Amino acid sequence: MKKIHILILTLLLSIGALSQTFTEQDTLRGSITPERAWWDLNYYHLDIAVNPDKKYISGKNTIIYTVLDEKQVLQLDLQPPLKIEKITQNGKKLKFVSKTNAHFVTLKKKQKKGNVNEIVVHYSGHPKEAIRAPWDGGLSWKKDENGKHFVATSCQGLGASVWWPNKDHMYDEVDSMRISVTNPKGLSNISNGKLEKFEENKNTVTSHWVIKNPINNYGVNINIGDYIHFSEVYNGEKGALDMDYFVLRDNLEKAKKHFIDARKTMEAFEHWFGPYPFYEDGYKLVEVPYLGMEHQSSVTYGNKYKKGYLGRDLSGTGWGLKFDFIIIHESGHEWFANNITYKDIADMWIHESFTAYSESIFLDYHYGTQAANEYVVGTRSSINNDIPIIGKYDVNHRGSGDMYYKGANMLHTIRQLINNDEKWRKILRGLNKVFYHKTVTTKQIEDYMSHQSGIDLTNIFNQYLRDTRIPTLEYKVENNYLKFRYTDIIDGFNMPIKVKVNEIEQWIFPAKQWKEIKVSSDDTSVVINRNFYINTKQI
Repeated sequence: MKKIHILILTLLLSIGALSQTFTEQDTLRGSITPERAWWDLNYYHLDIAVNPDKKYISGKNTIIYTVLDEKQVLQLDLQPPLKIEKITQNGKKLKFVSKTNAHFVTLKKKQKKGNVNEIVVHYSGHPKEAIRAPWDGGLSWKKDENGKHFVATSCQGLGASVWWPNKDHMYDEVDSMRISVTNPKGLSNISNGKLEKFEENKNTVTSHWVIKNPINNYGVNINIGDYIHFSEVYNGEKGALDMDYFVLRDNLEKAKKHFIDARKTMEAFEHWFGPYPFYEDGYKLVEVPYLGMEHQSSVTYGNKYKKGYLGRDLSGTGWGLKFDFIIIHESGHEWFANNITYKDIADMWIHESFTAYSESIFLDYHYGTQAANEYVVGTRSSINNDIPIIGKYDVNHRGSGDMYYKGANMLHTIRQLINNDEKWRKILRGLNKVFYHKTVTTKQIEDYMSHQSGIDLTNIFNQYLRDTRIPTLEYKVENNYLKFRYTDIIDGFNMPIKVKVNEIEQWIFPAKQWKEIKVSSDDTSVVINRNFYINTKQI
């Protein structure tokens, strides 16, 4: 029986994908258009006022950029029903033409290559309200149990332009950012980075947050509520890391006990993945009115202070109740999503496969390799094998929700092939070092892993990322031979696997054609190592 969580995590990603047609808006959202390509993001200052009573946002975004090519029309993105009020450069109002979400701005100032310029975008309106955050995206306008406003943003896939104007494509991350938010008194806004200053006005308060590291657009967030704060310092690989926790006032005591998983996560992931990527901005865990998400240095949490996924073990093995799923999974995204970020959402597996795999890595560090193995193998019951994991490029299209646990099991299989856990650890840490604060493609990740492992993994990636079939190992013992072959494979797939023949472990090398090895008798016992993600069929 498929678990409920997979209907949430994967069905929403895959629905309608087989028959989907793409529009001009999909291309304008998902491609590096000529109006995006000629300028490079340097800095944002998002300065907004949030009125929870009216579910209304107003303010401006100052955008600083470097000219790469001498063009005069620039694409910005902002989704209706929000409206751009005006755009200025050097105090002069600019003309723009809108195509629904995309807005094409004609600049008056001559754009000279190498120059650093600035535009200011003023906007306001009632942003899209999230119905099933974080999957559909938008603003969550909720209230806590005391009747106080409880507001949060979430916008992966749909795009950050659902609530603020920006260059809404993942290939170009802003180098640094400031977020200024004005909201009613009695409430606090928590955003990414570190709090620079806090101002009290007549009926409102304004918080100013500074982000020193590159950040992807969907990672930017605001969280407004009746928060109370506690903190600790973690002495990690790069020194002292501030770990701050913001929870609703009534949840302080249970959070102090439950959030121990955050520190345990940092220990495990620094060991396996390398130093936390954002020491300058710190680490925050912020309670929100939805399940949670991987906002950079401002990880959001709504798992109701339960172990597992809302109290359920996703693996069915018992190991999934040893940790709070949201703390571990969303914190894992600090390495895979926020440090290493896809250029195109079609490559979203880079975020989700590695982070789903990080759940087992957490168990490996704290409970041992056997626990990790049992957990990741247990998650296979949630795999649908409906459509390929990699989506369509340049149209903002995600592939199958199998990017979570099918992707995790692919990585687990690669670990078995490498057959050297210290080498595997160096590859995971190397990814986060070589691609530190970078946007990447699938090819870059595939090539790096093949090169560093010394194994050509091309057909492994092609089989699991681009095909829906799971390799089936057919085998039989007859006439004192173990005979075996693969079916349901792409051309050229010949992944070796470990088997136990009469309790003795050895490698075999199946392919599409039958192969055989000599055994002692037809009564030979054959046990296939379950850590390789394949189906088996005894003939």
